[in-house]
Amino acid sequence: MLYYQYDKSFEGFLTCIFDAYNRKELPCRMVDTNEAVPLFTDTHEVVTDTGKAGRVLQGLRKRISKSALNMLFICYLSEMPDIELRLFRYIQKSLTSSAGIEVNFADDDVLFLSKIYKKVQSEINRIKQFVRFQKTTDGMYFAVIAPLYNVLPLCSDFFQDRYADQQWIIYDSRRNFGLFYDLKKTELIWFDNPLPALQTGNLAPEQQDDCEKTFQNVWKDYLKATTIQERKNLKLQRRFMPQRFWEYLVEKR
Repeated sequence: MLYYQYDKSFEGFLTCIFDAYNRKELPCRMVDTNEAVPLFTDTHEVVTDTGKAGRVLQGLRKRISKSALNMLFICYLSEMPDIELRLFRYIQKSLTSSAGIEVNFADDDVLFLSKIYKKVQSEINRIKQFVRFQKTTDGMYFAVIAPLYNVLPLCSDFFQDRYADQQWIIYDSRRNFGLFYDLKKTELIWFDNPLPALQTGNLAPEQQDDCEKTFQNVWKDYLKATTIQERKNLKLQRRFMPQRFWEYLVEKR
């Protein structure tokens, strides 16, 4: 068995593809550099190289459409177990097939990736719907999410356009990083010692703006006013608003 170990970045993954072709070998798994591998397993530590990654991208642009290339990146962000091998096989077939495989849903890898793509896109739409900001004492708007997939970077443009007139932070508590918008640009941020609010999504009373509590009560009153108790359907509600989002929704606390 041959394991490729890399830094879990997309550029690192593309470097894995380059090395596999260059070394003429087929890894059985691509794992994080810090992940333990079974005893007596051959390993190759991949050093992320933007030059190598760029050459792989250049080759893919000649063989597949822009939408298919975008699909590969979105599927990579799903973080599904062994998604790298699925993508590797897809890339192999794309580079060797004369007819193209983008819509060949009889192929197991094409069908699998198309399903993953739809799931990730669905999660992106949910994040756009269910982010709830809280205003802090220093005028910053703050929100916490915990998406199934690593979709926060894909939502950056949406939130920057929609909330362009206010500073905000959206934090992914599952992956311990966030987006910060400073009225000019959006960038990724990390915290060495995350505060409890970065995990729970609940600001302490002394951290909240004076009007924040009023707005939270408005959200709760709105939910009560629009709920018809006689027609309450929790099963349907969970279908459109999955329960895993509830702990970060002001109106559901």
